[in-house]
Amino acid sequence: MNPPEVGEAEVSLPAGDPTRHLAYAFGVPACRGAIRTVPEDFRVEERLGFHPAGRGAHTLLQVEKRGANSAWVAGRIAALAGVRPQEVGYAGLKDRHALTRQWFSVTIPDGQEPDWLALEDQETRLLAVARHTRKLRRGDLTGNAFTLVVRGVTGDGGQLRDRLVQVGQGGVPNYFGPQRFGHDGGNLQRALVLFGGRLQVHDRQERGLYLSAARSFLFNEPLSRRVAAGNWLTPLPGEVIQLADGPSLITVAAPSEAICGRVARGELLLTGPLWGRGPLPSSHAVQALEQEATAPWPLLREGIEAAGMDQERRPLRLVPEAFAWSLTDDTLELTFALPAGAFATSVLRELLEVEDVRAGARQQAETGL
Repeated sequence: MNPPEVGEAEVSLPAGDPTRHLAYAFGVPACRGAIRTVPEDFRVEERLGFHPAGRGAHTLLQVEKRGANSAWVAGRIAALAGVRPQEVGYAGLKDRHALTRQWFSVTIPDGQEPDWLALEDQETRLLAVARHTRKLRRGDLTGNAFTLVVRGVTGDGGQLRDRLVQVGQGGVPNYFGPQRFGHDGGNLQRALVLFGGRLQVHDRQERGLYLSAARSFLFNEPLSRRVAAGNWLTPLPGEVIQLADGPSLITVAAPSEAICGRVARGELLLTGPLWGRGPLPSSHAVQALEQEATAPWPLLREGIEAAGMDQERRPLRLVPEAFAWSLTDDTLELTFALPAGAFATSVLRELLEVEDVRAGARQQAETGL
């Protein structure tokens, strides 16, 4: 289905992929390659950040799936358990066109477990079953571990090796990836139509996709400006700074030399806006930049505010954990882990121009929301 047409007030939105125009931290890559030649070239394993309690009213199922989306697997679990699909919980959506390991939860009275091995077929494999005290909900994960294989790599191999070192040491801009915006940016376009009153959406999950696309776009835009200006890692007057090991935020009117040093060492994180109700917590130069970068899209800002979302913050820098790589002939293999809500495609785009070869596939969420 093509996205609804938008009016003249929204023509400034980028056509197609809303991430294509975003600034690169290290310049345009000089290499190209193909991802997802087969699902095994894009492997994702969910990290919950806790261990099953071993007791409780809920059953946790760890499932490996290939060529299947999360909602489809949840539906199969619901059918086997004899419950509604809404009663099956999971922490985040995982891409269909990948080999992924993901946890699901369902309420099952103790002693009445069905034969969970019936889930297994050519697309799914059951890895673990455990009891737990509560249902899995969106966001109940600390992150994801990735193993990615890029094939048919061409271009300047020396530059690629330099990029791999830069990314491993200093990270990349923490952009929301193209998956967040739907196929050719359709979710973002629908958000405009929804906010303009020309689209009625009653499904809560669908509405959430459009709100998330709008909010993500308004985060990417000021970050891209800072990347282009070369100050996305340099504290400016009015920064909202987050501790690297916690959610605490502080606004700094005039960053000291000590604060600049802690930012450079990764102890403190600069943040950008996740748009919502209320004033921006930033001040001075940073607030002016964030207001100016998002001002061209008042309908997006107003729609998010009307939906009742509050102002929040997100780190500007994404540093992949346990980053390792191997480049042999024309094949690049990467392994790394990212926190929840971060995108592997944002790491890839700084390394090389990637062609996603999955034929006719609609992009879906790659990490937990």
